[in-house]
Amino acid sequence: MTTVQPDGGTTERIRGALHAEVAKVVVGQGQAVDAVLAALAVGGHLLLEGPPGVAKTLLASAVGRACGLQSRRVQFTPDLLPSDLTGSLALRGTELAFRPGPLFTNVLLADEINRTPPKTQAALLEAMQERQVTIDGQARPLPDPFVVLATENPIEYEGTYPLPEAQLDRFLMKLTVGYPSAADEEGLLRLRHSGVAPSTLDDVRPIADASSFAALRAEVDAVSVSDAVVTYVAALVRRTRELPSVSLGASPRAGVHLLAASKAWARISGRDYVLPDDVVSLVPAVLRHRLLLTPEAELDLFTPEQALQTVVSTVPVPR
Repeated sequence: MTTVQPDGGTTERIRGALHAEVAKVVVGQGQAVDAVLAALAVGGHLLLEGPPGVAKTLLASAVGRACGLQSRRVQFTPDLLPSDLTGSLALRGTELAFRPGPLFTNVLLADEINRTPPKTQAALLEAMQERQVTIDGQARPLPDPFVVLATENPIEYEGTYPLPEAQLDRFLMKLTVGYPSAADEEGLLRLRHSGVAPSTLDDVRPIADASSFAALRAEVDAVSVSDAVVTYVAALVRRTRELPSVSLGASPRAGVHLLAASKAWARISGRDYVLPDDVVSLVPAVLRHRLLLTPEAELDLFTPEQALQTVVSTVPVPR
């Protein structure tokens, strides 16, 4: 994904300030910061995948602080219960009162989300889709905005629970966070540390609030999309279901997410209209986690990224 530096408007002001604040603690993750901003702009969730030690958790924490929104962090473990996320009814005096869990926040950092069992994943699923939780038969709405920033480690599989396809489909994007370049790694070492902990995290200041993100969402919603681009998005999504190497293609929800992310990306790039290039640049991040390959393709070491390259190369680009 590539961006150009825009100027003017709520989106550009928030983007510039957000990059400046996150750069105080995380070096070389500008693409991930833009992806988080796009997720906040459209109310989507983000999955960050990468090896340990590449600042996935630190990035999410810094973004939560800089956004000026309420944020909470949950370390997902095999013994985490659904009520540990949603909250529960507790006896206070002679009456039952609801005690909210960490889901009642604007930005939830779900650290190592694949380490908790399916029952707890199911509790999170309702929150991600419906923006509410149901306790004792009563639906309780979550704050607006509500965004899940989840991390997972693709290297270590012992003691993990692979996320079900239904839950993966709720994530707007899945980003692969890799190792930094040599220059970025040197820049990271030059940041202030207190022992091994980054002392610059306390320097991150809020640059927006909930009303700012409401204005941001309004700007993204106002981005225009031509009929040709809509047709292109639909064709890309349908093509993933036709590949012989794919047993489960992208869902109609994936098309909605791809179009919404493209509108956000266009606005972040300083435009009020979507180009086919916006769509193409987001295809890997929005669709890779929604494809399920056939066993034969997996034996041939075929990857979802390769399948998506086939999709992009075989669907005509509108002119």
